[in-house]
Amino acid sequence: MTQTTVATTIDVRTVPPRERHPLIFQTFDALGDGGTMDIVNDHDPRPLYYQMQAEQPGLFTWTYLQSGPEVWQVRITKSATPRSDGRCCGSCGGA
Repeated sequence: MTQTTVATTIDVRTVPPRERHPLIFQTFDALGDGGTMDIVNDHDPRPLYYQMQAEQPGLFTWTYLQSGPEVWQVRITKSATPRSDGRCCGSCGGA
């Protein structure tokens, strides 16, 4: 049996700037394990990536679906557990 995952899409171009990150984090927190959300923006959301790395280390994957110059789209997938690919996720504060 094949299961299809549908991503939640948030077009933050229509959201006031001060409300964007809280909305994204609220949506991320509501995702189930393996859930995905797509963010659409008018600039590279790299600062969001760094914030998520700090607040949700190892608990997501980040994939660019579109990289400008006018529209950026990123797919964020929630992991069930911190990644185990050999790279430090930062959650332990060490190597």
